[in-house]
Order: sequence, then structure tokens, then C-alpha cells
Amino acid sequence: MENEIEAAASEHHHGDHRHLADEVSGSAETGTVDAIVVPTIRHPVWLRHAARLAVELDCPLVSLHSRSRSSARLAASFLPADVKLLAIDIDDVDRLNLPDLATTALLRGTRFERRTDLSAKRNVGLLLARLMGWRRIVFLDDDIEVGGHDEVARAAGLLNVYDVVGMRIGGYPDNSVVCHAHRRTGGDQGSFVGGGALVVQTTRNPSFFPNVYNEDWFYLLGDKALRPLAVTGMVKQRPYDPFDRPGRARDQEFGDVLAEGIYWLLDGQTGANWRDAADRLHWKHFLRKRRDFIEAVLRRVRSLPAGADPDLGAMEASLLAALGRLRSIEPEHCVGYVKAWEEDRGRWADHLKRIPVLASGVGDALKWLIKDGESPLNVVRCRM
Repeated sequence: MENEIEAAASEHHHGDHRHLADEVSGSAETGTVDAIVVPTIRHPVWLRHAARLAVELDCPLVSLHSRSRSSARLAASFLPADVKLLAIDIDDVDRLNLPDLATTALLRGTRFERRTDLSAKRNVGLLLARLMGWRRIVFLDDDIEVGGHDEVARAAGLLNVYDVVGMRIGGYPDNSVVCHAHRRTGGDQGSFVGGGALVVQTTRNPSFFPNVYNEDWFYLLGDKALRPLAVTGMVKQRPYDPFDRPGRARDQEFGDVLAEGIYWLLDGQTGANWRDAADRLHWKHFLRKRRDFIEAVLRRVRSLPAGADPDLGAMEASLLAALGRLRSIEPEHCVGYVKAWEEDRGRWADHLKRIPVLASGVGDALKWLIKDGESPLNVVRCRM
């Protein structure tokens, strides 16, 4: 049965992209970390691990807050006094000094629009790195725990060769809802590099995080192939319920289709430019593969006996929600998004060229994070 599942799945879905990154088991060379950037919507108790890591690495912790349970002031009052903390409230992304991106405009007002500020926060981290002259920064999600600061330092050392270094994510798997259901029903499903634990070199081959699910996979893309990428170390993701609401799978589906469709091409790449291959015909075939894949997972869910998994009903509802969204995705949507992303890469690089590297410190840098005429961001600085 297991072999049958994998034979069917491999025709429609690649459960692992690990071969696209260089696996590095260890490195004698370490590198400095200029800052740890944590986007968050949770209570600052979730920042304690990142704060301890920042102290051990002797670098600033930049926490980017939004929503009612998370604020810069609360973080400053809650975290230890020895943390170099720059806590910023991101109340309205339209106020931020970020370029107007074609990928955002393309989805605005459509059923594919992503209504989160995660990508904007990560782009603020990149912008702040430019302003402060930070060459090596770590993006860390607040539900990720790193084994030790030495692992992060070794990952930073690899940035002498690579543009991006991901850290292997253990603990609870880091996947989309559909891929969680695939694994839970017997499918062979791995995890790839993600923005939850990502060490990046900020001055080479500048890239950005588009406002779409799997924005971190887009950040890894280069003109013709992936940017130089390694994987090392180990981090642990805390458990969560991927099937808590069907809307989660529905909201992920457009970004999951785009990323998995592009990485399908990268998996089979033999020197060709992935963008040349990502034409209408590719997306027509891939959308059919995606439908067959989700329907196969759904059949496996429905074939399980009652009580075999406490999430059976929730898994079925999530897969049906993903299928519903998938039916509204046309090849032209995918072609148009890739074209918009290509334009945005140039737009982002041009924007960074207009951003100065300041020698006068955090105060002046913060002024550049917002557009002209906007009121200052709410910021709390401790030991910065």
C-alpha cells in the first residue's frame, strides 16, 4: 500500500526538494550575526528564546509587532534587561517605505489576496539591514527554537560562500495544510528551507519577500535557478494544529501552487532557465497534477476508518477548501504572477539603491522606514 501511495504521488507531487540545497553537516568557520529579526503577532513570552539567542550572539534583536497581543512596549517590559532590543510596531503596512510591488497589486481585491503583514515585516528587516549596514541577519519565527548559538554562528560563516543558509527544521513539520494531510495519510513528505529559520547575506543578489504564501521560497529564487543555498544545523518548531480551520488551506493554495509549480521545474532542471519553462502549458499541466494530488489525498482520508485519526473531519474540510480554491486558479494567473515577480525583483533592487547606509545610528535609520509625510513608527529601544 505504501509503495502504491508513493508511486501515485510522485506523478503529481514532489514531497522533497532537499537536493536543491547543499547539505553541510558542520563548519569549522563561524561568522558574526549582525541582528536577529523576528516578525510576531504573539505575546512577547514567545520571544524569550530569540532574546536569549541574541544575548549569546551579542547582536540586536529586532522584533516587529502587530495585533492586540503583541506590542513594542510590552516586549520591552517583558524581555530581560540585557537584550539589545529594537521593538517596532507595524500598524499599517501602507505607511512603510517599501516599493509598490506588482505582485501585491496583481492580487489586491481578488480572492487570492493575502491579508497578513508577514512579508512586509520581513522586507522591513531587509530594509533596516541596508540602513544599518548589517550584512548577515537571521530571520527567526517566534515558534522556532534553535539548539545553540554556535549553530547559528556556523550558519553565518557559510554566508562567505552562500547567499542564504537555512537551518533544518525538526520538531513539528513545517509544511502547508495539504502536505500535512499527505503525510498523515501515509505520503512521504519532507520539509524544505523556510523563513522560520533563515540566515541571509543582505548585500549580494538582493531579493524580497512577496506577499503570498511560500514567500520564503520566492526569496530563494534567482534569475535562472536557486540562489546559492545551503542547509545546516537544526532547529525545532513548536506544534500547532494545521487543520484548525478550512480557511487556512484555502488561503495557502494559490501560493502553494505557485511555489510547488516552480520548484517542480527546479527539481528537473538541467541548466535551463526555470522562468523560460514556466509558461502557460507548464501551468496547465501542473494545475491538473495538483488537482489529482489533492483528490488522491482526499480519497485516502475518506478511506480511513472512523477514529483512525482525530482530525479526519478537519482534514477532509481543509482538503475540500483547497480544492475549491484550486478550481479558480487559471494558468494565466500563474504566468502573470511570475511576470510580476520578475518586475518586482528589479523594483526592489532599485529601491535599495536609493536607501543610504547610515553611519549615524538607529534614530536616523528609523526615519527611513516610513514614507515621507507619515507619522513616526512606535519604537522602543533598549541598549541600542
